[in-house]
Formats: sequence, structure tokens, C-alpha cells
Amino acid sequence: MNKLRNEFNVCILTILLGAVTGVVIWGFLRVVGLCTVFLWEDLPEMTHWRYLPLVICAAGGLLTGLIRKKYGDYPEELHVVLGKVKREKHYDYDPMPVMLICAMLPLIFGASVGPEAGMTGIIAGLCYWIGDNVKYAKEHAQEYSEIGAAVTLAGLFHVPLFGIFAVEENEAGEDGAGAFNLPKVTKLLLYALATASAFLVMKGMGSLLGAAGEGFPSLEAAEASGFDLAMMLVYVPIGLILFLLYFYAEKLTDMVASKISPIVREGVCGLCIGIMAIVVPAVIFSGEEQLGILPDSFVSYAPVSLIGICLLKLFMTALCIKMGLKGGHFFPLIYGCSCMGYGIAMMVFAGSGDLASHTVFAAAIVTAAMLGAQLKKPFAVSMLLLICFPFRFVLWMLLAAAVGGRAGALIEEKRKKDASK
Repeated sequence: MNKLRNEFNVCILTILLGAVTGVVIWGFLRVVGLCTVFLWEDLPEMTHWRYLPLVICAAGGLLTGLIRKKYGDYPEELHVVLGKVKREKHYDYDPMPVMLICAMLPLIFGASVGPEAGMTGIIAGLCYWIGDNVKYAKEHAQEYSEIGAAVTLAGLFHVPLFGIFAVEENEAGEDGAGAFNLPKVTKLLLYALATASAFLVMKGMGSLLGAAGEGFPSLEAAEASGFDLAMMLVYVPIGLILFLLYFYAEKLTDMVASKISPIVREGVCGLCIGIMAIVVPAVIFSGEEQLGILPDSFVSYAPVSLIGICLLKLFMTALCIKMGLKGGHFFPLIYGCSCMGYGIAMMVFAGSGDLASHTVFAAAIVTAAMLGAQLKKPFAVSMLLLICFPFRFVLWMLLAAAVGGRAGALIEEKRKKDASK
């Protein structure tokens, strides 16, 4: 009887955790959206000053640097959060207000990052706070934290299966490409309860108070042709090249960042964002909104322009993360790699009557290969990309992500061997 009561309590707490996660995600995105509209739409309309982005972004960078220097290096990146939960069985929740502010500022001031890193740390800390303060939750604190992290990723990307695959594949480690053990039925049930609760709450709050964000678009396309499938032999290597370019962009920006003092570093980063906002506005922010208009606007771009946007987007994402305006890299990399896919397909299939279909497939495969190499989690990557690409492409995306993951692991293994010599 006591066991049944405990299991019931665990289920109720899991549902409540999902509901709280939904409220936090909706509230976080809503505040970010309102602040962004004020700074980037309302204020420019009032001032009509072309160079306002320089001031806004530089000020945002300096403010972020001041807060991080005084209170700590927040937000922590997604793999750091998940690693602490797995290894230390705890995540510090004392600096929760600072974590919230530091997660919001880069998004509001135009950094080329997504919200998933900051939000995952916030929810992980919240779960451990529940574990330390709720009678029936203490012994399940780590499990709640993992479920909370998974639900957060699912809620942010609107893909229910992505969260559980991302968290569980994390156990395989950086070199464990393709290694995935299905979690226990009990954990899957709890995850399903929490996810359903979070999605219902987010849907309800969106209906009552307005949507928290635009969300990624759904890119529809026809079936992939035989020529499209043959082009995977081109798209996958291009994805791997983008992986290497992003790696070296991170290395370069990290080296530069190490030579600049805190606060100044974030200020310089903000200034770079401001310059991009004036010169190439397509490479600032997470890329969610830009990807939404890409299917309708890509024909107005030259293929080389889309390829250039991709390369700049990768560099700006690395710059923001390494220079202190941190966040997640999923959103911007999806957009950047999609631009590359569109650009390549436009060159190969120029004059085709079904160009839109070819471009979407190219974007899906290039992105899957790049993220597969980056994350070493092919199942999670495939689920993640359902956020915008058609389900009919899932097997081809899984194949591209698996090849990318294996190639990425081999590249990193060789790099480590060379470094040890």
C-alpha cells in the first residue's frame, strides 16, 4: 500500500513538474519576446536612428559582462548542465535570478544563440530545489532533474521525443555516436506525463494570454527524388565541412576571448552584433524567425549569398558563445545549415520546376550531417529536426546524422591523438 502511495505521489509530482516547466518556458519566452519587440521595433520607430543597434548591442554586452563578472559564468552550456546532473547528482539553484537574467540578456540583445542552454540550467536547478524541499521528491531528485531537462528541450523545440533522446544519448559521452539505451518503462512514463503536462500548460497559456514565440516553421516538401538521394553524397560531406568550420571558428574566437578582459570582451561582442545588425541582419538572433521566411524569400537571394549567410552565422554563433553572450547553438546552426542547403540546391537544381522540394531536402540533410557530427547523437538530431523538416525525411536525416556522428567522432579522436604527440 505504501509503495502504491509513493508511486502515486511520484506521478503527481512529475505532472506538477511538467506544469511548472511549461509555465517557466512560456513566461521566459514571453518576457524575451516583449523586450525584443520594444528594443528592436518600438524604439527604432521612435528614434529613426540607423545606428541605434550599435548602442543597444554594445550596452547589452557591457551589462551582461558586468553581471557575469560579479555573479558568475551563466548561463552554462547544455552539455555542462547535463554533465553536472549525471556526475554530481546535483545542480546549484541558489543563483536562480542571475541565471534567468543571464539567459535572457543575450537573446534580447540579438546574440546568435538559442534559449535551450539557459532554460535547461534553470529547470535543472528548480528540480533539485523541489528535491531538497518536498518530502517525497528527495530520493528522486536526479530523475526529476533529467526529466525536467528533457521536457524543457521538448517544450522549447515543440518536439516531444527530442528531449528524452537528447538526455539519454548524453550518457553515451562524446565518443558514443549512435549508442542509445532505451530508458526504463517507468522513466518513459514519467517523461510522457511531464511532457504532456508542460505542453498542455503552454498551449493553455498561449490561448489565454498569447503565444510566447513564433516557433520554427514547418517546411513541407514532396517526396525526395532519386537525384535528391544521390545528392546526399554531396550534402553529407558539406555538413561535415561546416562542422569543421564551426570547430575552428570556436577555437579562433576562444583564443581571442582569452586575450580580452571580462566586461570589455562582452562589450566587443555586443558591438560586433550591432555591426551585423546594420550590415547583415540575417545573421543576428537565433535564426528562428529568419528560417520562417526563408522558404518564401530564398528565390530573391543569389545562392552565394545564402552560402555566405551560413558561414557568417556559424562564425557569429561561435563568437557569441565564446565571448560571453552565451546560449544554445541548436537554433542558429539549424538556420545556418539550412541556408547552406538552400544555396547548394539552388545551384544544382537551377531551373527545376520543383526547386522548393529540392532545397528543403538539401537543407535537411546538410543540417543533419552537421549536427550529427557536432552532437554525436543521431537519434536526438533526427527528432530535433522534425521541428521544421517533414517526417517523411526522418530516415534520411537519421542516416546523415549517423554518418556525421561517426565521422565527427573519428575526427575528434584523430585530433586528440595529434595533440598528445
